[in-house]
Amino acid sequence: MNSQERLKRALDLSKITKSLPETAIEYEQMRGVVAHSAEMKRLLHTAVRVASVDTTVLITGESGVGKERVATLLHAASQRAQRPFVSVNCAAISESLLESELFGHARGAFTGAVSARAGLFEAAHRGTILLDEIGEISPGMQVKLLRVLQEREIRRVGENTIRSIDVRIIAATNRNLSETVAHGLFREDLYYRLNVLELHVPPLRNRTDDIMPLATGFLVAAAKKMNRRISGFCPDAVRLLTGYNWPGNVRELENTMERAALFSGSERVETADLPAEIRDTSPLGPKRPNSPNRPNKPNISVDVQSLDEVEKKHILRVLELNAGNQANTALQLGIGTATLYRKLRKYGRLTKVR
Repeated sequence: MNSQERLKRALDLSKITKSLPETAIEYEQMRGVVAHSAEMKRLLHTAVRVASVDTTVLITGESGVGKERVATLLHAASQRAQRPFVSVNCAAISESLLESELFGHARGAFTGAVSARAGLFEAAHRGTILLDEIGEISPGMQVKLLRVLQEREIRRVGENTIRSIDVRIIAATNRNLSETVAHGLFREDLYYRLNVLELHVPPLRNRTDDIMPLATGFLVAAAKKMNRRISGFCPDAVRLLTGYNWPGNVRELENTMERAALFSGSERVETADLPAEIRDTSPLGPKRPNSPNRPNKPNISVDVQSLDEVEKKHILRVLELNAGNQANTALQLGIGTATLYRKLRKYGRLTKVR
């Protein structure tokens, strides 16, 4: 498929053929999961097949690819769909609080525990719990979580009573857990308990057929929220969106579409409505001009941005979109607050935590 055919296909996939309310309802019903690419079609085919059984599922993939959306779809297609779906970001909660958050606590179990409280496993009883960023939990929590998977029982902090739970467990991580196990940082027995079935969500750059349908869904949702009338994208905007590398994956695309809906001055998204990094940067970075001594020979030397630089730009842009709120930024990036703090300190951009 040449570049002209790819652009035509992308334009076709970006057309909003239904009214905004109809498209928004359909998008919500699909939980934001779009599968036009062969990779995502295979993934969702497998997900639907295993949704009806209570197999523990490990969802892997880079930050921002939509792992939680796949988990939500698994729950919605299961026999537990009418029961609670509880999601917890294990990296966003300090080690000292995570046990209480997951298992609950008795009154007086620790300073501030003025009353007994059920944990998230109990809240998800007969439903589904998503343990996001499972690769970030401490060795001590790994042992306690292993017991939960083996026995389907929990014990609240400061209490001796054993409570049975009926919960489907889905875990998600952006780490390569097999490598983490090899380095002795994650328990092998817990890894095999979690990895009964692995669903790997490919990065957005590897499924370009999904870019415009996703962009359209996000644009429709943003336009509806802002009460804006937007009918689609100009061809140059489609070319830029499908040619961009999307280091922040689906989450970055969603933020981009919200920005486009906010700044769009017409009924369609123009190139000026897109962020500078998308307008100005090709997937391989800007090329240097050919040497005048060899005008017919392509110059393969390019100024490629380092991964660190791409990551830095993305983190700082998400931080800006969150008005400096580091907790929200870490949550959206799918990393721990401590990790974000270290990166911001490296960039010289530390602000007071909000």
